Amino acid sequence: MIIVVEGISAAGKTTWCQHHAAQYLVKESYPAKRPDRQAGPGEAARIWTDWNSRRWSEAVAMERAYGVAVCDTDPLKLHFIWAMWQTGEVAEPHWIAQLKFTRLALYHQRLGFADRYLFKKIDPDVAQAQRDHDASRSRPNFDLHLRLSNSLVLWYETLAAVMQDLVRWELPQRLPQTDGATNPFRYDVAMFDRFVEMLPHPRR
Repeated sequence: MIIVVEGISAAGKTTWCQHHAAQYLVKESYPAKRPDRQAGPGEAARIWTDWNSRRWSEAVAMERAYGVAVCDTDPLKLHFIWAMWQTGEVAEPHWIAQLKFTRLALYHQRLGFADRYLFKKIDPDVAQAQRDHDASRSRPNFDLHLRLSNSLVLWYETLAAVMQDLVRWELPQRLPQTDGATNPFRYDVAMFDRFVEMLPHPRR
């Protein structure tokens, strides 16, 4: 079973993962040099998809070894560029390019849907206060993540509507018990297409 822990920055995802799933954890990570999206959406999308696929392969290997993997943020990561497009942070070609590369990676089973999603909803003001009191992490893009927060919630609300019972809107007191059942739509491209079709377009 692959479990994804999600929520806006400073919601408490990493703290929960470290306390409840340290031995099964696939940490959030980024390339040493992040691609420049302004240089062209295609190359940036390819680099990010390759990086996200690496995290997914770590999760699959962890699941194979221990029966469970817990990902601090979703390896699929497509929600980020979609939220950026929703809020006007990037133009539509960036979303289209990332969508294309992600869909192809799912087709080749280099990326997939998790078996369960734990999403921590939190008021942005509370997240801001928690961020201000946490000196251990710099969070340089925190203001951007706050602007994307409503879109992030909408992404997972749409996912919950498409794949019922996979999304839980809390971080529980302990790691959920695993029953060995995997998401039958883990690599289902048709389900992926249905999900994307249900996502709203940005309002201008």
